[in-house]
Parts: sequence; C-alpha cells; structure tokens
Amino acid sequence: MLDINEDKVIAIGHVLNDKNRPLKERFRALFTLKNIGGPFAIEQIKNCFNDSSALLKHELAYCLGQMQDVQAIPVLIDILKNTSQEPMVRHEAGEALGAIGDPTAIPILETYTKDSVIEVAETCQLALDRLKWLADLHNTSEGLIKSPYASVDPAPPAESKNVEILKKSLLDENASLFDRYRAMFSLRNLNTKESIDALGAGLKAGSALFRHEIAFVLGQMQEEVSVPYLRDSLEDPEENEMVRHECAEALGAIATPDCMSILNRYLEDNKRVVRESCVIALDMCDYENSPEFQYADTLTKVSS
Repeated sequence: MLDINEDKVIAIGHVLNDKNRPLKERFRALFTLKNIGGPFAIEQIKNCFNDSSALLKHELAYCLGQMQDVQAIPVLIDILKNTSQEPMVRHEAGEALGAIGDPTAIPILETYTKDSVIEVAETCQLALDRLKWLADLHNTSEGLIKSPYASVDPAPPAESKNVEILKKSLLDENASLFDRYRAMFSLRNLNTKESIDALGAGLKAGSALFRHEIAFVLGQMQEEVSVPYLRDSLEDPEENEMVRHECAEALGAIATPDCMSILNRYLEDNKRVVRESCVIALDMCDYENSPEFQYADTLTKVSS
C-alpha cells in the first residue's frame, strides 16, 4: 500500500468516476487506486460500479481482487448478487472473491455455482476450488509462490513442466476447470514457443470463460508469437465478446505495430466492450512504447 493522503485518493477517485473523462484516463486512475490500496481507494472504486461501461466495471472488480483486501469483500458480494450487472462484471466479482482468498466468501460462492449465467457459475466454482486448495494443509508452499507476472491467479500452476502433458490437461474437456487453469498457468510460466502454441490451441477450446483466460495469460506473456492466435479470435464475429475483449487487451500489451494496426480496425466494432477494449489497448500500446515506468504514473501527476 502506498502512503498517500485521503485528499489525493479522493482526487484520483474523481477522475475515475468522471463520466466525461476519456476512458483511458479513468483506467489509469483505477490502476493508481489499486496500487495505493486501503479503505479510501476501495470506496472510490466502489462508487464507480454504477457506470454504464461493462468493461470499466469488470476492471473495477478485477482490481479489488488483486488488492487482496478483505474490506472489498462486501462490495464484491453485492456485485455478484446483482443480476442487473452484466455477466462479465459479476463473473469478475466472483473471481475477485477467490483472489482475496478469505474463507468467509465460501457460502456465497457455493450459492452462485448454480447461477443461471454459465460464466458466473463457472467462475464461482473456480473461486471455490481455489479457496479449498488454499485451505488444504497438504499443499506445499511452492504452490503459493508469487506469479512471475505480479498477478493473483485464479489457480496455482500445475507441478508438471512437460508441455505435452500440460497441453493434454489444458484441452481435456472432462477435467475440472480448476485443473485446466492450473495447466494454463504452468504453460504461461514456462513461456516458450511450444507453451504459447499449446495456449493458442486453447483459444479454440472450452467455454467462453476458459478462452477469455487464455487470452489474458497470452497478454501477460507479451510474446509476438501469440499475435496470430489473438488476432483470429478478435476478428471472429461469432466469438463471445468477453473473449474478443480480452484478445484486444492482450494485443495492446504486446504492442507491436501489427497489434496497433489490428486494434485500429476494431475501434468501431458493433460490440461496445470490444470497441472500448481497443481504445484501452491502444493506450497500453502507447505506454509499452514509452519510457513511462508504470501504466498509471501519469494519473498521479494529473490528480496532484
């Protein structure tokens, strides 16, 4: 948690909650608040859940989970319960509860494993499996080693480092989503061309939730070899918008000229979440190709 006074947190929160500001500025404000942490930052993030942008609200929930602060649990539970929120927002709230890792979330997650929205139900089962895994004293501390990508993952990496074995687990439709995610994160951590190709195969397999997470980890890896896989899914009008949006953001993280060209073509997509993701992804490209140290740095200057 950064040592920043309440007034500054509120000022950054005003940027986040100002619907007249460009979306990219509001995203930068959000990630600044995530890095600051604490109750005032959580309150500013909570206030933004009445926005009309599903993309922004989904990112609010993601950031609350990554903060791993139990004070965010009531906020996330309210969002998970609220069926007027978009499925991708409710799904992210469920995932965030798993990321925080507090067992008090178990009863609500159990309830929503039966949700009528498949992405929400699958996410809550996944979060529940993570909490049960954390509670199992037989699991070794090695499984809790921090992600090399500085993220709190929905599942710990599998122990195997054999790409073929991991790919088989990844694509096994009869395996639990938790075990398939474990294979996914192991393949991500290996970060070889072979492991990326295995993940690329996963972009055409399984549920929308599974495919969207594949796109997310490819974005974390930031390897140019994954661009064709991400482009194909973004360009597929039949693909779930949750997957396409994640592919756009992954291309933004990779940030090659080819990625920028692809993203510019979808700035007028008929799905709002895809359009907005391309805007944010192009801002990420600007950051990746600039000397800025951190994505949210400029916001602290704007809000001073």
